[in-house]
Amino acid sequence: MSRTLHRFADRTALVTGSSRGLGLLIAQELARRGCRVMLCARDPRELGFAESRLRAEGAEVASVVCDITDESAPRALLDAVHDRFGPLDVLVNNAGIIQVGPLDALREEDFREAMETMLFAPLRLTLAALPDLRASTAGTLVNISSVGGRIAAPHLLPYATAKFASAGLSQGLRAELAGAGAGAGAGEGAGVSVTTVLPGLMRTGSHTAARFHGRPGAEYSWFAAAASLPLLSMDAERAARAIVRAAERRRPELVLTPAAKVGVRLQGLAPATTTRLLGLAARILPGPGQDPRRNVRGSRAAVDSPLPAAVTVLGDRAGRRYGEPGPGR
Repeated sequence: MSRTLHRFADRTALVTGSSRGLGLLIAQELARRGCRVMLCARDPRELGFAESRLRAEGAEVASVVCDITDESAPRALLDAVHDRFGPLDVLVNNAGIIQVGPLDALREEDFREAMETMLFAPLRLTLAALPDLRASTAGTLVNISSVGGRIAAPHLLPYATAKFASAGLSQGLRAELAGAGAGAGAGEGAGVSVTTVLPGLMRTGSHTAARFHGRPGAEYSWFAAAASLPLLSMDAERAARAIVRAAERRRPELVLTPAAKVGVRLQGLAPATTTRLLGLAARILPGPGQDPRRNVRGSRAAVDSPLPAAVTVLGDRAGRRYGEPGPGR
């Protein structure tokens, strides 16, 4: 399809957490639709991989090494965008962390880190970007929350807490910014468009980058299996296409994966039943152990996991394609 048919053609986008995984794929899809794309992540080596990948496809792309939790990050990121491409039209808040483990193995600092990464950092960046988005005739904000922002699954409590907050912020921004933009007054769809994305599990290889607490090998086993098996997880490239398409069409919300859609509907129709099911799941999942360990990266937790490699083959293959850390790293 011609790039001139896309709403984002010849626009400028900034995607956080875009050196690997879903962020990289969203950036790639935006570039394929004619966007100039600024990548952002903490690891310069991973950013180099991502930038080279997009350039090989002919994308107009640049990157900046940045920790989005730094309070100076919004200004630095926008300065980099302006210097390279000009005003910003599309902001995708994608950066996040996944912490897996039982409550007894977690600390307050884990919740604070999750909230800083997935609520306060995106909030600061959004506020800094609003003048650009309001001035653009295609001003678009995309917030990657999670089905965990509607259903608080056990052993993912810091993540779910931050994603609940992220989803609430995004929904509120949609209402606040509906009439605030260059197209304000032009009728339906005027103003800055805000799309909240609630993905379920996707095959990005993120199980190797997640952090595990308590009994890392045991926690890795259930999480890696769920994030890799076809019936429970979604192809990440298809997810990225759906996300960009939803943003182009100014959709308010997108729930991805059949399992996530069923879960969200069940939560809405039968919240007590959902809570009972989550309680059963919590009792099945591993306990913290006698000497809980902390912050073990998935690529290392895999060494202690009894999970057969065949179970995660699709997720591991996706991780190699999308720049996630390999085993032992």
